Amino acid sequence: MTAPVANPSGIAAADCQFCGPAIAAAAIADSADGLVFAVRDRHPVTEGHTLVIPRRHAAAYFDLTADERRAADELMQRIFRTLASADPRITGCNIGVNSGASAGQTIFHVHYHLIPRRDGDTADPRGGVRGVIPGKRGYPYVLKA
Repeated sequence: MTAPVANPSGIAAADCQFCGPAIAAAAIADSADGLVFAVRDRHPVTEGHTLVIPRRHAAAYFDLTADERRAADELMQRIFRTLASADPRITGCNIGVNSGASAGQTIFHVHYHLIPRRDGDTADPRGGVRGVIPGKRGYPYVLKA
């Protein structure tokens, strides 16, 4: 059994900014089963940066049900295909979840970040999500193609 992820904010569903009607009204897509929905990030890292959010209040990734994780995955795939079809410059994607304050979570209602990437949007993208720890993004060896 996994230990629960700390929710230092103590925010309950009634006070959660991802549980209210305003965020649901901003939805750009819903999963087929209605378990999750998507909105554009208010502070996008790249054009098309999208959040996928479960409708049920769950503080952290490890609180999600298998059905919610499956619905999120299916919705992210659909959104990515739609974005990539509309913008041929999209050549990749980062998907991330910050789970717990020590991992950088600031809104304690779990949500996925889907961040479309384009060739040249950063000088050296190697290491991707490893960059969450300063100095760890690169590799101590050279990757050969």
